[in-house]
Amino acid sequence: MDAAKHELRRIDFLMKFVFRTDASVQIGTGHVMRCLTLANALRRQGADCIFICRAHLGHLLELIREHGHQVVALTALAELPLKTPDTTLHHARWLGTDWCTDAADTQQAIGKLAVDWLVVDHYALDQRWEKAMRSHCQQLMVIDDLADRVHDCDLLLDQNLGRTAEDYKELVHAHTTALIGPRYALLRPEFSSLRETSLARRARPKVKNLLITMGGVDKDNKTTEVLKSLCQCPLPDDCQITVVMGPHAPWIANVRMQAELMPWNTRILVNEINMAKLMAESDLAIGAAGSTNWERCCLGLPTLLLSLAENQKSTALHLHKIGAALLISESENNNLAESMKRKITFINENPSSLDRLICISSGITKGFGLQLVIAQLKLKK
Repeated sequence: MDAAKHELRRIDFLMKFVFRTDASVQIGTGHVMRCLTLANALRRQGADCIFICRAHLGHLLELIREHGHQVVALTALAELPLKTPDTTLHHARWLGTDWCTDAADTQQAIGKLAVDWLVVDHYALDQRWEKAMRSHCQQLMVIDDLADRVHDCDLLLDQNLGRTAEDYKELVHAHTTALIGPRYALLRPEFSSLRETSLARRARPKVKNLLITMGGVDKDNKTTEVLKSLCQCPLPDDCQITVVMGPHAPWIANVRMQAELMPWNTRILVNEINMAKLMAESDLAIGAAGSTNWERCCLGLPTLLLSLAENQKSTALHLHKIGAALLISESENNNLAESMKRKITFINENPSSLDRLICISSGITKGFGLQLVIAQLKLKK
């Protein structure tokens, strides 16, 4: 479907959206960033968006405010005591409190506000929290990646490759509309705008400009390990390396030190806002298997993929199996330098491998998911 058919049409009625999501050193930045993408698009259509976020270490409250949205900051609490964990949810500790307290805090934050849509993007919340919030909103949307818990929602989005509606059959109501797969990925408009340009410059693929993105936080300092490993790889003398990191990444100073030791020109960008342009100008990405997957696919950017978290494994494997990325497996992670050397040598000796990566990855999403999701929100008014 062409871009013209996906143009955002202004919502001719005022709608109020409340987003409940968090960022932290433990959680990362992806949940807030994709909600922010949706909120920015909704505001351009006339909607009013408010974020409710707990002020964990590594929060993105100021970034949300910089984008013009109101933020209600919930008090950051300590992790649940070991003697009282919520064993029903694998990611319960990410919340920093129990779901009942969080629901009460969120209800207080909403107050008497007339909320059309409450959007929740949080692995530590499930149907219990959602049911408690029903009287505080007209409709409820869940953004999920795991299909590991029951939801009480009107609209569910899981943008991951390999996921099917069947995975949620027992986890949502029959009336719930499920948007499943990367065609619904929440990408900023600049990605679809640059897609044609990005694909055109890959007519004669090469490996000169490398882009390294290990997530907004990279709490385990994988970026430094990747840079050190590249020193053993067969890269051209005029290679250019760009590293992108989030503002709360704890190892930025360490990464800068390693960049100074690199045999190629290596720049470090923090809190970069022109990611679509950077990706379009890059020849190869080395990246974590998070939500950035869909940005790279939209632009046909060949990728050496690392799975850095449990929730990334399934998508990373699917991308690898269909030939949309080259996966550095968990076992290969134990000797990252040798694994990367082997992968890049393979690419150098098999130039057609880049063509295949470009072709398959670019077919996964064309970057119109944001428009498709907003159309559903409007339909279900």
